[in-house]
Amino acid sequence: MTTLVDPAQLGSVRSLGRARWLRLPLPKVLRGKFSLIAGLVLLAAIAVLCLGAPLFTSASPLDIDPLNPLAPPSPGHPLGTDAFGRDLWARVLYGGRYDLAIAFGATIVTLVVGTAVGMLAAYVGGWVEAVIMRVVDLFFAFPFIVLVIAIVASLGPSLRNMFIALWVASWVGYARIAHGQTLAARRYGYVVAANVLGYSTPRVLLRHVLPSVAPLVIVFAMVDAVGNVLLGASLGFLGIGVRQPTPEWGAMISEGQAYILSNWQLSLVPGVALVVLGVAFSLLGDGLADVLRAEQ
Repeated sequence: MTTLVDPAQLGSVRSLGRARWLRLPLPKVLRGKFSLIAGLVLLAAIAVLCLGAPLFTSASPLDIDPLNPLAPPSPGHPLGTDAFGRDLWARVLYGGRYDLAIAFGATIVTLVVGTAVGMLAAYVGGWVEAVIMRVVDLFFAFPFIVLVIAIVASLGPSLRNMFIALWVASWVGYARIAHGQTLAARRYGYVVAANVLGYSTPRVLLRHVLPSVAPLVIVFAMVDAVGNVLLGASLGFLGIGVRQPTPEWGAMISEGQAYILSNWQLSLVPGVALVVLGVAFSLLGDGLADVLRAEQ
């Protein structure tokens, strides 16, 4: 006997199955968080392309081909070549490694150091807090970009010196945030109880104070990562960042500006890559902020 199926019921079954398929792969924290998902996807895609560059191109970013300078896009060179005949696609992929290193390396170190210093100053108090926070105020008195450029110019242009400059100049933002949050957390009942029970300072800070401080400094770190990437690219553009012929997106934009009318892709492609990386961190920061607000 043939059983007739109502098309409306069939459509509802398909919709239900599609909805369940869309919900199942996502952890609960990601459901409905478009900014967080988009930021993670963009950042993961950039990381895969740059860290797995040998899988996406067989060309070397440093090999010079004097016979093919400023060549247009072709099967052998998908984005063409630069003024020295170097493959632009390979240079963009390998150059992204340095910008990712700046984003994560500079940000993680300043996040850990600044948060630890700020928490310690607020929790210990007294002359220790006074000295540390006066040092923080002293750093804030100098323009951030000018301070970084001065340090790099004094030490010499290199990736290592760029990291040193960012580490020296960037930790104060985290210290001020952690200091304020720790002052508020000291009055919480569970922190007061931990002190009364005689718990050690490291235990109180790590197990009871840090959970209150971490959300704000993590969100700030996403914003700071964007700033570090753009600052690193700016230093490369000015010629005091990563040394040539090492590929770096800011330096590539600077090299391509002389050919902006005839070979616009030399500056446009690394510029777009920088924008996409910045958007990825911005979306990630917005998504984390939404998650933290929902948990409060």
